[in-house]
Amino acid sequence: MNKTLIALAAVCCSLLTAGAQTFSDDFTGRTLRLDYVLAGNNHEQHIYFSEAMLTSPWAGRRARLAEAPLRGNGQIALSDHETGRLLYVHTFSTLFQEWQATEEATRLNRAFPTCFNVPMPKRKVDVSVTLTDVHANVVGQLQHTVDPADILIREISEPQVPYHYVWKGSTLPAEAVKKSDDSGHRNFVPTERPLDGEADITACIDLAIVAEGYTRQQMGKFYQDCERAVEALFAHEPFTSMKQRFNVVAVAAESVGSGPSVPHLGRWRQTPVGTHYDTFYVQRYLMTSHMTHLYDLLAGIPFEHIIVMVNSDTYGGGGIYNQLTVTTSDHPTFRQVLVHEFGHAYGGLGDEYAYDDSYETIYPADTEPWEPNLTTLVDFTSKWADMLPKGTAIPTPPAKIPDYRQIKTEEERRLLNDATQRVGVFEGAGYQSKGVYRPAQECRMKINEVEKFCPVCSRALVSITDFYTSR
Repeated sequence: MNKTLIALAAVCCSLLTAGAQTFSDDFTGRTLRLDYVLAGNNHEQHIYFSEAMLTSPWAGRRARLAEAPLRGNGQIALSDHETGRLLYVHTFSTLFQEWQATEEATRLNRAFPTCFNVPMPKRKVDVSVTLTDVHANVVGQLQHTVDPADILIREISEPQVPYHYVWKGSTLPAEAVKKSDDSGHRNFVPTERPLDGEADITACIDLAIVAEGYTRQQMGKFYQDCERAVEALFAHEPFTSMKQRFNVVAVAAESVGSGPSVPHLGRWRQTPVGTHYDTFYVQRYLMTSHMTHLYDLLAGIPFEHIIVMVNSDTYGGGGIYNQLTVTTSDHPTFRQVLVHEFGHAYGGLGDEYAYDDSYETIYPADTEPWEPNLTTLVDFTSKWADMLPKGTAIPTPPAKIPDYRQIKTEEERRLLNDATQRVGVFEGAGYQSKGVYRPAQECRMKINEVEKFCPVCSRALVSITDFYTSR
């Protein structure tokens, strides 16, 4: 079987495999962290294994383990070493793959560290890490074996940074919390309990918010900013209706000085995560390539998704699917930007605007995008064709609505927001004005001035939440 077929077989939703699989048969209940280095240029991709660590109780899904909700730009898969049976699949995108589409990648080789959390296996497993290109072809793959008995798997069982929960979804009564898992290790106990009951990490999606650019004296502000983030995220549907399915933990990582690094101003700070503006020489792109630093901060704390909260009043941020969200705390559009970027990182939603300024074509005409809210019409039936009103023209002509830059009245604002709920096939998305289509004329994934996700994006967010929280 060739590499492409191997990748597709791993990503396919195998209900038979998932239905026959019981989490405790194959996994201990703790987390195995696997560190890699991704390296290359715009046409070469290399994957190198770095290190393995044993950390916190497993906070990820315990059902549908051999399935993936989205293809992403890569995947990590665990298979039983003896039988070859697929045990676990996780898909993702990376900053390295974003960088490959830049002009710099045509003339320079670079390396980007990355980390993945997978459930700790009970037996020896074969691990496969696969990268795909814009045509969904496998372009890089690493296979290696992990033995749970390996003495060089470093254990980090205790959290390294102060933290506490700012929101808990479903909770378990104290008497129902197991004192140890079947490997003999004690289960997670929060360092602080501002909310009643233990956090149910097996039923909820665990979101960590990490402080960046906050000094010790500013930690009170950080916790307030985390409360604002929770309020902003869950003020938007469909997250409002799904709030009980999330836990949110604030991780108080201290910085030497206040604020992030701003290279174009010659300002560099010593911060825990190493974020900076000017990523890829784009002034507003605020990101980090130091994923190992981020995962070191989170060692011992159960998490699935990450928001890096940067102490800044300057616009910036980013979101990478199943990697991280970066947002600033004090810009006037903080709420809107946070929700938009989380849509990328959590829901795998694509940008619905078009600048035509990409160095390379990210969405070629012969390939259907994996993002649920973008289409090239190659396989539109797999997207929102079932939500399209009968008789809708493809492409759909835009309706006359108020220009979001000139809104002056509440009625104009209402008309703009109403436009987000009209499903069509509007040309212009994924940074390209031609050949890529979005489901709504305006949406939360297109402009900050609208309040709502369109119905297609909302359905995608509900679907992926259902996937993560199914039992």
